[in-house]
Amino acid sequence: MAETVFQKIIRKEIPADIVYEDGDILAFKDIHPIAPVHILIIPKKPIESIATMDDADALVVGKIFLVARNIARDLKISEKGYKLLIRVGKDGGQEVAHLHLHLLGGARLSENIHPV
Repeated sequence: MAETVFQKIIRKEIPADIVYEDGDILAFKDIHPIAPVHILIIPKKPIESIATMDDADALVVGKIFLVARNIARDLKISEKGYKLLIRVGKDGGQEVAHLHLHLLGGARLSENIHPV
């Protein structure tokens, strides 16, 4: 797997507005938000995507969802709702080859997904 911008953020070589960090997970505000709340939640382990992850990665990938739930609660968006999005591969819109979960909320969100 080639070096990604996310690995540089994990190593603190590139600044990010971090909202959560532990030994396995890092969560930070997206620099190009598409919603009032737009957090990226990533494993520190370089996993390219859901399509290429190993079965052994299931625990850390599951933990990403728990972190998303907790951040949503902390940011007070749980009650009204939020969206979780993982893009997989080029046709799925994945731009960085490092698994990441988008936590989107803070407004009513549409379902606009159209072929390009």
